Amino acid sequence: MSKKAKHRHDDATIPVAHDGDVFARLDADRETRCGAPEAVFALRKTPRETLAIAKALVKRQGNALVTRADNTTCDLLRKNWPKGLYGSRNGTALVGAVPKVRDDARYVALAAAGTSDLPVVEEAELTLLSLGIPCRRHIDIGIAGIHRLFERLDDLAGAAVVITVAGMEGALPSVIAGLVRAPVVAVPTSVGYGAALGGITALLGMLTSCAPGVTVVNIDNGFGAAVAAAKMLGVYAAPSATAEASGPASGRIKGGKK
Repeated sequence: MSKKAKHRHDDATIPVAHDGDVFARLDADRETRCGAPEAVFALRKTPRETLAIAKALVKRQGNALVTRADNTTCDLLRKNWPKGLYGSRNGTALVGAVPKVRDDARYVALAAAGTSDLPVVEEAELTLLSLGIPCRRHIDIGIAGIHRLFERLDDLAGAAVVITVAGMEGALPSVIAGLVRAPVVAVPTSVGYGAALGGITALLGMLTSCAPGVTVVNIDNGFGAAVAAAKMLGVYAAPSATAEASGPASGRIKGGKK
């Protein structure tokens, strides 16, 4: 590797240290390379590790998206960014400067089969907001009462992309994909009784959907679904961030102050 190439590689990596020990190396070039910046997957990280990484990202890019944080970590984030946006169900947080919702992007619909699927919806919603993409929630429209879906069909049909979140047998994406022109991103959730196998049954059902063109992500992966939707839209990370906001358009994700 040439000295020039090595220098570019080093510039794209930000070491993060605690007590003198480097425990993380941030991919600072990911937004330029892939269209969406690196997020912080907080699961199995200590609260201080997550905080240090989030601070480094905020310094570099103005904000940071944190997923799968526990209550202690969320409390620490709130102390540092009291005006951040925080989900209440799945440890997702958007800290630092919140991008303005774009006026050049059509909305993404978030369709959840049941209220039990809301943790995954929150993760997808905050990921979309971190990219400045407007979104609309449609909760508890599963096929057990399919008339509830039909009541929301006009709004689903008007979306640029529909992220469909469902557990149990995972049938909702097939139904929606058979009714709308928009791309459907299906998220199986680990919701269901024994034979649901922690989301595997829903995953296999979505992969074998008879409705063509359904994109399926991993179990409970709201973050991945949102990034897939952004790439379908050709909408990537907002070029600049605004001052901290008190809450998104949906009004359901809460600001940091309790």
